[in-house]
Amino acid sequence: MNVERRPATPAEAKALAHPLRQRIIRLCTLGDRTNQQLAAELDRDPATILYHVRKLVDAGFLAPAEVRTGASGALEKPYHSTGRSWQLDVEPHHGDDASFAMLDAVREELAAAGPEALQTSSRFVLRLPEEELQAWLRDLQAQIDAMVERTRLLAADGAQHPAHAALVVVHRMPNQPPDDAR
Repeated sequence: MNVERRPATPAEAKALAHPLRQRIIRLCTLGDRTNQQLAAELDRDPATILYHVRKLVDAGFLAPAEVRTGASGALEKPYHSTGRSWQLDVEPHHGDDASFAMLDAVREELAAAGPEALQTSSRFVLRLPEEELQAWLRDLQAQIDAMVERTRLLAADGAQHPAHAALVVVHRMPNQPPDDAR
């Protein structure tokens, strides 16, 4: 499966450039959440969460879910992830660096989950010709897309499995010339 990606607009990149917003999107991907639920899960003030939720709704990353009646009988307004954030490439030239926000969000999630939550990690250096690197990145993205689709299909069938998060970052090492300068 090949997920169609497109560059993020400046407004989308700005919305993704805050680690709390990235964590909100991830939680709302796992299931509908209200502002109060998000505030409790993220240990933040509800007004702060509401501000960030509104930014995500305006950018199209969250959408209101069906209003429901809560345990106390009050109406609750939950939100769910639209999935659009996974189909975007965020370019660093947008000014707001969503890449670092993503790293910060993952660090916060790992800290909240505890060290026993880490399944595996690898850190290594690759020295490949540009064409081999690009081929490897395409293959890696295809594997990621296939697993995300598999997860989506399982969820559509009503299967409930533990949620795991993953982050893959490939970057040029510091003090290395850009690939096209060699």
